[in-house]
Amino acid sequence: ALPLAGTWCIFCKQRQQRQPAQPLLNIMTFEELTGDQTTDRMDVVGKALEEVLFSALAQGCITVGVFEAAKLLNADPDNVVLCLLTTDEEGDVDVALQIHFTLIQAFCCENDINIMRVNNMHRLAEILGGVDGEDEPKDLHCILVTCQAAPWKDGALNKVTCFCKESRFLDQWVPIINLPER
Repeated sequence: ALPLAGTWCIFCKQRQQRQPAQPLLNIMTFEELTGDQTTDRMDVVGKALEEVLFSALAQGCITVGVFEAAKLLNADPDNVVLCLLTTDEEGDVDVALQIHFTLIQAFCCENDINIMRVNNMHRLAEILGGVDGEDEPKDLHCILVTCQAAPWKDGALNKVTCFCKESRFLDQWVPIINLPER
């Protein structure tokens, strides 16, 4: 007998759809065995991350900047649900920024805060409004999303959280995601 159409994600307790005709034992590809994510899955998570950012921005639940993020992580780490680290062309060679990233990553992993790297800083600037009040570019290298009104009801946040947990299970502690272009 075939199982019901769908399985439960062991991390986020959500039902994942599956075709009823699929057998229980699937032949896995090398990419599936090594934990590489498919493009479709990455697109879904990228869109969900966009939704989380738009929602958090509307609710005022976003902290932007490495220094501001470090202050919030020090003061109230239990309220942080997601940490995003981004780099641009200059960020890859900035040693001080890489040291900050290493410390933030370690802190987030130790305190069970979901963490991701985002490659598309230009798209992130579009979502968050890339300039502050004085027309200075914002420091978008570290973004924290704090606890929203009802985080368990937010489907997009649940998708991102489940993705982060599944990535950690596959020993990918800081997964890299691309935000979709508009």
